[in-house]
Amino acid sequence: MQERDNKFELLKGDKVLWSVILLISFFSVFPVYSASSNLEYIVNSGTTTSHLIKHTFFVVLGLAIMRGVGYFKYEHIGKLSSYLLLVTIVLLGLTMVSGQTIDGASASRWLKIPGTPISFQPSSFAYLMLVIYLCRYLTKRIKRDRLPIENIFYIFGPVLLVFGLVAKDNGSTALMILMVSLIVMVIGQLNKKYIVGFVGLSSVAIGVFMFVALKTDLIENNRVHTWMSRVETFTKKDNQIEDEADKAKNYQVMQAKAAIVHGGIAGMGPGKSALKQMLPQSASDFIFAIIVEEYGFFGATVLIALYLIMIIRIVMIASKMPAFFGSLLVLSLGTMIFVQLSVNIAVAINLIPVTGQPLPLISYGGTSMLVTYIQLGLILNVSSRIQVYDEEGMGKKQSIEEINDIA
Repeated sequence: MQERDNKFELLKGDKVLWSVILLISFFSVFPVYSASSNLEYIVNSGTTTSHLIKHTFFVVLGLAIMRGVGYFKYEHIGKLSSYLLLVTIVLLGLTMVSGQTIDGASASRWLKIPGTPISFQPSSFAYLMLVIYLCRYLTKRIKRDRLPIENIFYIFGPVLLVFGLVAKDNGSTALMILMVSLIVMVIGQLNKKYIVGFVGLSSVAIGVFMFVALKTDLIENNRVHTWMSRVETFTKKDNQIEDEADKAKNYQVMQAKAAIVHGGIAGMGPGKSALKQMLPQSASDFIFAIIVEEYGFFGATVLIALYLIMIIRIVMIASKMPAFFGSLLVLSLGTMIFVQLSVNIAVAINLIPVTGQPLPLISYGGTSMLVTYIQLGLILNVSSRIQVYDEEGMGKKQSIEEINDIA
C-alpha cells in the first residue's frame, strides 16, 4: 500500500535534489530574460517577452517530464535504450544531410520536425541514449569474460559511430561523448585492457577524422578549421593578440572576461548587464558571464554551491543504491551533468578554448534543457527505488544472477 501511495507523491525521490533543481530552474528565468535582449536587438529574433515565455514553457515542460519519468521503472528504460539509440543514430544521419541553424548559431545541429516550427538537436538525445545503453550493457555482462569482437561491436562500435556523426558540427559534444563513455567504462568495471584499447582506438578515430576533414572534401562544411583557430587563439597570450583578425577571434572571450570583471563582488543587479548586447550567445553558451556581471561573485558562488549540492546528492544516491545498474546509471548521468557544467564555466572564465556547451538548467534553449531534466528524472527515479529495495530486504551486494535480472 505504501509503494502505491509513493507512486502519486508529487516530489518523488530525493527531496534535497528536488529542492536544488527547483531553485536553479526558478532562478534561470531572470538571467535568460535579461540576456535574451541580445537575441532581439542583435540577432533580430523575437522579443524578450517571447523568449521569456518560451524559456518558462521549457522549464515547466522539463519539470513535468522529469516527474513523468518517475512513473516508469528505470530498468525498463535501460532495456529500451538500444532501440532508442538506434533511432537517434538515424536522426543524426538525417541532421548531417538536412540540419539547420537557429538563433545565430553557426553550426547545422538542429533537425526540424516536418510541418511544424519545432527544431531539436538529435546529438543531445543520442548522447543520453548512448550512456544509458552502455550502463545496461556493462551491467548485463559484468564479471563475464567477453570476446574481443563483442566489445568492438557492442561498445566501441556505437560510441565511435555516434562520435563520428556528431563531430562534424559539434566537436565539443563529440569529445565529451568519448570522455564520458570512457568514464562509464571505468566505473562499469570493464577490463583494463579494453579501456586501453578504447583510448587507442578513439585517438586513431580522432586523427582520421581530422585528416579527412582537413585534407579531403569527403566531409563538407565541417568545423575543424574553426576548432583549430579557437585552440590557436586560446594558446596565445593577451599581449600576443595584436592584429584585427586575432582580436575578432578572441572577441567572445574578451567580452565574457569584461562582464565577469564588471560584476565585481555584489554585481550590477538583475537585468543591469552592460555587456549582454556585445557578448554573442549571452543567453546560452556565455550566460554564466552575464550571471557574474549581474549577481557578482557572491551570486555566482551561491549558484556553484547549488550545483555542488546537486552533484553530491547524485553521488550519495549512487552509493546507497544496491542494484548495480541503478548505481552505475546514476553515476554516469551525474558525470554527464558535471562535465557539461564544468566545460561551460571553464569557457566563461577562459580556462579552456571556446565551445558551445550550455549551462545545465539555465541556458536558453529547448533540447539541452529537456535532456538535462530527463537525466535528473532518471536519477530521482533511482533514488525513489532505494527504499523499495531496503523493504525487500536486498543487501548491499547482489549476485551476478540478480544483477543480470535487474538489467
